[in-house]
Amino acid sequence: MEVKIGVQHAPREIVLESGQNAEEVERVVSEALAGKTQLLSLTDEHGRKVLVPADRLAYVELGEPAPRKVGFGAL
Repeated sequence: MEVKIGVQHAPREIVLESGQNAEEVERVVSEALAGKTQLLSLTDEHGRKVLVPADRLAYVELGEPAPRKVGFGAL
């Protein structure tokens, strides 16, 4: 699952590929926005953790990972 996180006052978004399903990610984001936790904590598919302060979240976009094209070819 591809997750894009917009952070307030940051010029770029955080993009990660997570092994979690959409329901799990949505639950974690909802808990952070509701104030149950102070940090949004997600783990990417390589086991690295991404921590974002909940009060700095601008948006979170969930989507399926796009297959990466390798090599040369016509578009």
